[in-house]
Amino acid sequence: MLDDLKIFITAAQTKSLTATAEKLGMTIATVSRRIANLESTLGSVLLHRSTKGLTLTTTGASYYRECAEFIEALDQRISDLDHTLNSLEGEVKILAPTNLGAGPLDEFWPLFAIKYPQISLRIELSNDFQSLQDTQADLALRSGQSSNQSLIQRKVGEIQGILVASPSLSPFPETIEQLEQTQSIAGQLFNEWHLIHDASGAEQTIDKPHRHTCNDMRISVNLVKHGHGVTFLPESLVYDEIQAGQLKRVLPEWRGRSREIYVVWPYRRSLSVRATLVRDELMAFLHSQAWFKPS
Repeated sequence: MLDDLKIFITAAQTKSLTATAEKLGMTIATVSRRIANLESTLGSVLLHRSTKGLTLTTTGASYYRECAEFIEALDQRISDLDHTLNSLEGEVKILAPTNLGAGPLDEFWPLFAIKYPQISLRIELSNDFQSLQDTQADLALRSGQSSNQSLIQRKVGEIQGILVASPSLSPFPETIEQLEQTQSIAGQLFNEWHLIHDASGAEQTIDKPHRHTCNDMRISVNLVKHGHGVTFLPESLVYDEIQAGQLKRVLPEWRGRSREIYVVWPYRRSLSVRATLVRDELMAFLHSQAWFKPS
């Protein structure tokens, strides 16, 4: 009915079926039929038709006054929404865990900003849960699947947890028993180490007092680089240091449970072109990283 009202309002303004058809990209027959349908639905004649054109009836003039402003405002809102969703120019707000958004994704953010200079990134990093609805974020990277049914969740892949230490650490642990006796550093999220043996699938839990603890994994990386013990971290945080020889894997035949990484967005909110670009480019970047195991 809204479409029929729009046709009626255009006809009332142009005072011509032909001009209305041209303006709306329709045939004259379609315009005439749709106005007739509206009149039938309302039970009133809205327009007088004559060889001189169209004129409003008394009822038609009343409907026009009531509806024209509303329809034009609705059209403007739809146009604004279309611009918001489909324009490359604008903001995208992204939530991510601190230990993934900073460090492992350091290379991604400037690459994206160079490729799409018209998009403004609003990046919020936190290891605490943040609601997309409360923060009005477009996208979020999450470690683990959420039970929230109002979110669309796409698994991107996994990040493996590994044990690392400085190559200069002495004695360098070569067995689980030696590991349990070695000074260690732990992040609050990785205080208890659950390990899986690659070949046998055997599992081992290391629950020991740690010499140092911190709530930011980058501090753990810095401490182990300076020879203060062993730590257990996502490979994404220490891959570059391992490649540079600053860190070395401890017991490389053992690994931690993988962290499943998801990209999520609100179920009932259409993703803008900008947010879609961020999502797709981010997934492609993660899939290209040696420390990331794609789904």
